[in-house]
Amino acid sequence: MTDYDVIIIGAGAAGLMCAISAGRRGRRVLVLDHASEVGAKILISGGGRCNFTNTGTAPERFLSDNPHFCRSALDRYTPQDFVTLVERHGIRYHEKTLGQLFCDGSARDIVRLLLDECEAVEVEVRPDHRIVEVSRATSFRIETDHGSFNSGSLVLATGGLSIPKLGATGWTHDVARQFGLRLTDVRPGLVPLTFSDDLLALMRPLSGVSLECEATLDRHRFREAMLFTHRGLSGPAILQISSYWKQGPITLNLLPDQDAAGFLLERKRTRPKADLRSVLAEVLPQRLAHALAAPVDPPRARSAQSDARPPQAARMADLTDRALRDLAARLTAWRVTPSGSEEYAKAEVTVGGVDTRDLSSRTMKANEVPGLFVVGEAVDVTGWLGGYNFQWAWASGWCAGQSA
Repeated sequence: MTDYDVIIIGAGAAGLMCAISAGRRGRRVLVLDHASEVGAKILISGGGRCNFTNTGTAPERFLSDNPHFCRSALDRYTPQDFVTLVERHGIRYHEKTLGQLFCDGSARDIVRLLLDECEAVEVEVRPDHRIVEVSRATSFRIETDHGSFNSGSLVLATGGLSIPKLGATGWTHDVARQFGLRLTDVRPGLVPLTFSDDLLALMRPLSGVSLECEATLDRHRFREAMLFTHRGLSGPAILQISSYWKQGPITLNLLPDQDAAGFLLERKRTRPKADLRSVLAEVLPQRLAHALAAPVDPPRARSAQSDARPPQAARMADLTDRALRDLAARLTAWRVTPSGSEEYAKAEVTVGGVDTRDLSSRTMKANEVPGLFVVGEAVDVTGWLGGYNFQWAWASGWCAGQSA
């Protein structure tokens, strides 16, 4: 059996940052992970380029039963702190949009940075170690399929339930319960939403169509791209709103920059012979324009000579002002009720986790279990899409490493 000052379970963003932080303090640190390769979620993030932080990080852009809990850690380890580390390693990066910072090259640059930092402070990183049992007497004892290890401090950093194909499990939640920590309700977050019945019949043929929209749920509002899928809706705007959605309708504004009613009435005056589909196609993707025009567009009367041909769409002049205003209201306040989501298989994060009432907001240490820490996604702190969850991983990991 080998003794360490700190054992960290989970070689992801939060776990490796915690190891670096503790190692810099001269602590003897061991990182264990069941996967054969460290940083699996880092490697797939940002389309393989890792959206490693967001310059607009602020506490109000995180979900938690205690919205103030994340404030201390985010103040202690800021986006600029991580950017400084990135620059010190010579990693080139760029801002894509909305404060989102990505590697110019590969997400492997970030994993290499973390492993180089671990090596510099003599942290041991051991992948491919399956945890068999965790217990605590005077110290923590970790039984693995490669032997036993002891430590005075134990950090739980295996994340949440999202993306099980990468090995995600509820392991940290289970061990937290074992030591008496409470959990909040958990659900998939940053996840595509699914629909059924008439809405799915409308959406499925539009699979692959994207457009900018504004998605609203209660006081939460996100203006980004939306994507139709064969099961419903995805894209950044939908992923963002999904973290807040539990049941009921969400509202979509498909023309956030338009006075939709004014536009349609003006086109009725200036293009009276145009059909509604072609007018909508001026401001919407063509397939979507045709789909949304169908319920409004009454077929024109057919002559005996034209019975074999499909009905021609009504001209703008044939549509009443009221019908156009009703369509405008639908385009700018389309209420759609999801039937569910694509669950953890497609969720980028887990909303909820270890209850923050049982943790120190400054150190991530369990209040009633000496030496036990919980960091990263396993905690009931969930960020918006766009680098916020990585920043929480860096910040919570760094803070735990300063005390573990």
